[in-house]
Parts: sequence; C-alpha cells; structure tokens
Amino acid sequence: MRAFRVTRRGEAPELVDIPTPGPGAGEIGLKIEACGLNFADLLMVKGTYQETPEPPFTLGLEVAGVVTGLGPGVAGPAPGTRVAVFAGQGGLAEHGAFPADRAVPIPDTMPAHEAAGFLVAYGTSHLALTRRARLKAGERLVVLGAAGGVGLTAVEIGALIGAEVIAVARGAEKLEVAKAAGATHLIDSTGTDDLRAALRDLGGVDVVYDAVGGDQFRDAMRATRPEGRIIVIGFASGDVPRIPANHLLVKNISVEGFYWGGYMAFAPEAVTSSLAELFAWYEAGRIKPHVSATFPLAQAADALELLRSRKSTGKVVVTMD
Repeated sequence: MRAFRVTRRGEAPELVDIPTPGPGAGEIGLKIEACGLNFADLLMVKGTYQETPEPPFTLGLEVAGVVTGLGPGVAGPAPGTRVAVFAGQGGLAEHGAFPADRAVPIPDTMPAHEAAGFLVAYGTSHLALTRRARLKAGERLVVLGAAGGVGLTAVEIGALIGAEVIAVARGAEKLEVAKAAGATHLIDSTGTDDLRAALRDLGGVDVVYDAVGGDQFRDAMRATRPEGRIIVIGFASGDVPRIPANHLLVKNISVEGFYWGGYMAFAPEAVTSSLAELFAWYEAGRIKPHVSATFPLAQAADALELLRSRKSTGKVVVTMD
C-alpha cells in the first residue's frame, strides 16, 4: 500500500510503498478513506511535536474509513462499520491498524472527508470551552486564529453556547468564514496594530481561546476582564509566550493549558461524552464542518504546504481516492 512517511528526522516526507498492516491485539484494521491534517503534522515533520514517534513513521493524526478486520481480543466495531479514529499517526496511508478503543462510529449522513477532520477540531473546542473555560451564555469569547481548523470550530461552538464571539483572523476572506460560523465581531489581525485596544474598545473579554500565541496572546491577556479565563491551545505563530504571573494576580485571571489528546489517557469518559454531544449536534444540523480543500494522497505534500502557508480555512483533508 501507499503511505506518506517521515523516513528521517528533519527531511521531507515521502510517498512510499510499504506492507499493508494487519490488526494486532486490541486493534482494528481500517481501509482509510480520508485523513484530516493538523498543525501537529507539520511539527512532527520537524520532530518538535510532543508525541513525535521515531522515524520511520506515517503521518496523519485522524482518519475516517471502513473497518476491515479485528485483532485478537477485539469485539468490535464490526467489519464494514464506518468509523473515525484519533490515531496519533498512520493516517496518510491506504490502510492502517489502530486501537479499537479509539474508533468512533460515524453517522451514515457524514461523508468521509468531513468525518476525517471532525474529532480533533470539534473535540478540542468543545472540551476546551465547556470543561476548561466553563464558557457561559452571555460571556464574551475571543478566538485567536478564528478561521483555522480548531479556531473555526471554537467560533461555531461558542456561538451555539450563547457567547458573544469575537473572531481574530488574517484578512477579510477568513473573517467572512468566521462570521458565517457565528462570530459577532471581526478583527483583522493584519489591519490592526493594537489588538489590545481593539478588544478593550469592545468592552474586554471573559474567555480567550488561543491557538496562536505570541503577541496576540499578550494583547488578549491585557484585554481580559477580572476572573477571565485564557485557554492555551497551541502556538501557530511559533512564539511560546512568557506569562507574567503578577498580571494574573492583579486581575484575578487564569491561564489554562489544553491538550485534547491527553484526555484519552486520564479522562477518556470526558472525550466519549463530548463526542456523543457533538455527533448529536451534527445529526441535528446544528454544526457544519468546514473543509476548505481536499487533496488525493499523491498530493499530500501539497496539502501540508497549504496548511503551512496559512492560506486555508477550516480543515484540509487528504483522500485515498
């Protein structure tokens, strides 16, 4: 089978032929139909992601496909079941073997390209906003990187909860996408020299959802109201900010880290209940995944470059057609 693999740390991934894996103990075999790309894939190529495997390995954190077989000790999902899986690696390939307890059946109405990019983006924003930020209706939420894979879902979920959402993104086109997802206020990060002032002009914020880091984090923190919460999702800017503890003390605000994949290990029931609610919202038409681009596996390098360039909105997905 074909797989898009990192063969040496720091070198460009390659599309290669490798043996088709069979499911081992505790695993399912999967015919992969689509794989959602994430910023973590770019970090894995460089070897800087916190859970980067040793090369060689196949890129691709999350997939959707059809179960083809069950390994020893596995009762289901039954072969023929359509599932999505947060795999951590192995998704950019035609077949894979993944932990059975990470496979989530997907609705019949959900196409593979939407399912492949659903778990990480929606799961991250839902748990971050409901469990960590404790976001309530009527609060003001600012989303930094609001048109990206996770940012756009934060706008959508925040609006569903009843928050007043401020979207911060690069350029009018991306802001229009955020507006369609439910944002009330739009701030072009390329057109303002003082994000802190822009946020304060709106009355400040109660919750900051930050997938960007850098100067935007620092500006948003200074515009956070007393008892506000800042949720650290990632650092797409490449700048991991230092947090002045005296500011947290004076304003009675909190900064909380969030890594969705970590909940698989220490609170899997939180992930299960979160995804159940999200799939129910999907089937009810309350959320609509935004996939801005799809690429065939042969063009996986181009898909990663689009993600790296920050020209995409929502999710970029690779299909195995």
